Amino acid sequence: MKKLQSIFAGILLTTVFLSGCGANSKTTADKSSESIDYPTRQIELVVPFAAGGGVDLAARAVADYVSKEWDQPVVVTNKPGGGGIIGAQYALKEAKADGYTVLVNNNSSTTMYEAGNTNPTITSKDNKFAARIAEGTLAYAVKADGEWENFKEFSEWVKANPAELTWASVGPAGFSSFGVAEWLNTLDIDFKKTAMVSSEGASDSAAKVAGGHIVLAVHTVGELAPLVEAGKIKLLAVQSEERSPLFPEVPTVKEEGFEGLTVKWWTGLSFAANTPDEIVEKWNQTVQKMENDEQFIKQLEKIKLSPSYLNSNDFTNDVKEETDRYTKIAEETGIRK
Repeated sequence: MKKLQSIFAGILLTTVFLSGCGANSKTTADKSSESIDYPTRQIELVVPFAAGGGVDLAARAVADYVSKEWDQPVVVTNKPGGGGIIGAQYALKEAKADGYTVLVNNNSSTTMYEAGNTNPTITSKDNKFAARIAEGTLAYAVKADGEWENFKEFSEWVKANPAELTWASVGPAGFSSFGVAEWLNTLDIDFKKTAMVSSEGASDSAAKVAGGHIVLAVHTVGELAPLVEAGKIKLLAVQSEERSPLFPEVPTVKEEGFEGLTVKWWTGLSFAANTPDEIVEKWNQTVQKMENDEQFIKQLEKIKLSPSYLNSNDFTNDVKEETDRYTKIAEETGIRK
């Protein structure tokens, strides 16, 4: 009898234990499947550059789409300065990492900034990259009545007069700086012999060229287009495999005899490093859906940008590869300080 009672007791204990495990497993599964209640209020898209440039215009297209998709207000805040670092610092380190402050990022405030500084205050590790949105083709612009007929002729002038070349950039390690540095490197010209003039963004740079304050502006085709169409500046070349459909009469740098020019422009979204993964993934999925939306594509076409979606993992890996490549350019040309 005692032996039989012991067997029953063992069965009872085993049943209780397994029931407990089942309950615990169910609770864990339930918790892991729960979604964060986000968003429930206004979201701020931080543009670390002045209004009117490519990042700003792309941000406004994103804000318009997402506000309708999520039925929550999405506002764009411009915080220019420091080559994009003032805005990045605010979004990644000063604001709460709760998904309600989103950085609309760009090469200048990420890969180029990190590559150009030995002690950067913001690095890729401070970003949790959500998705890349769009790309833009780099173009070289001078004043409409400039003496040069083509990019090759302009480059020859620069070789003969490097000290007379003035150009604008949002910072010493900004997008324009890397475009200029890579180009000058192919000409075997010392980058440091030319002069950079500080700019708040593409629209400011283009205005400086149109006004005769500087010689060259290096930005995307779309950012330069308004003053090209107004007859204030002219494009000498575009840095892409094929001619731009916006200005099909403008040759590519390859057509002008230049090989190995790789700098291109992009914009995407990132968050503070400790932002919950669920929030970042929700943005990733929404951007992927957005980039298949006909109205959003039309918005990008209006601002002369091309959709260029990368998911969070691919975007992160692409940023790492680009940082390594730009670091090499920065070291070779003296950009890196």
